[in-house]
Amino acid sequence: KIRPGAPNLSTRREPKEEEEDLTMDQPVKLAKVNRVLGRTGNTGNVTQVRVEFMDADAGTGTGRSIVRNVKGPVREGDILCLLEWEREARRLR
Repeated sequence: KIRPGAPNLSTRREPKEEEEDLTMDQPVKLAKVNRVLGRTGNTGNVTQVRVEFMDADAGTGTGRSIVRNVKGPVREGDILCLLEWEREARRLR
């Protein structure tokens, strides 16, 4: 029996149309891994890499490179799809 005022956990809320648009239409940028800098994180499960942004047309580098943290397997030459490209990771100590 469900008490009055108790939350009903059996029903799921459907996402609103505005919420779907925000997640689906985010621009992405491609970046190529130039160099693997090292492992970081509490248990070493994050890899710090230097990436160079790729031009959307030609696939060549634009010259701008930043340091990013990557979770999961990564090696030089990999192409990353970045959802957020303004922020740069802090360097390893």
